[in-house]
Amino acid sequence: MTEIEWWDYEDADEMADAVSGDIGFIIDSAIDARGGAVIALAGGKTPLPIYERLAKAKIDWKRVTIVPTDDRLVAMGDPLSNVTAIGKIFIPRGARVVPITSEAAADYKAAGRAADARLQDVHWPLDLCLLGVGADGHTASIFPGPDFDEAVNGPKDRRATGVMPDPLPPEAPVARVTLTRAAIVSARALIIAASGDAKKQVIERAIKDGPMSPYPIGRVLADVELPVDIHWSE
Repeated sequence: MTEIEWWDYEDADEMADAVSGDIGFIIDSAIDARGGAVIALAGGKTPLPIYERLAKAKIDWKRVTIVPTDDRLVAMGDPLSNVTAIGKIFIPRGARVVPITSEAAADYKAAGRAADARLQDVHWPLDLCLLGVGADGHTASIFPGPDFDEAVNGPKDRRATGVMPDPLPPEAPVARVTLTRAAIVSARALIIAASGDAKKQVIERAIKDGPMSPYPIGRVLADVELPVDIHWSE
């Protein structure tokens, strides 16, 4: 049974303050314990206020490695590129930001294999994985579609895989590369940040349904052995 602690906030600013503080503490603890921190950060708009506050923290950023939890198969600099958005915030602070993809690759499966190979060079397990959740229940880029089972039930040593959501999200109709469930749940700390009533209802239903959940977030969280903190705002 997954141990989940739920935190509610009145607005996104209050949530951003709390989550950035928690992430900063995890990073500092990892640096103290192991000399460095490796974290995975979600893309999208919801976590950006968290990252902007986190970047202002007094952290030895040169000891921090950041990877996106997922990315779209677009070129670096594209508005849809998660690593571009994350890099703009944290590279000026001195952090190492590792892209899991950096081009508009035609073969998304090959892009997934390349991402997995690249992540073999990153210290594992992650000290933290921060996830978002879509209104459709996807998390990272684990979507319903032909690659869903591979992302959820693939080999435990596979850290990333290529996916083609079905249907493609209209706001970003491209293939993706995502961390696998195995990579996500191996993290030392797992945090979810989401906003809006629709996402709250999806998360609550997904947790209730557990391994039988039709939602990707439910399948990811099912039987997770580490405690999970869920932060939600209106």
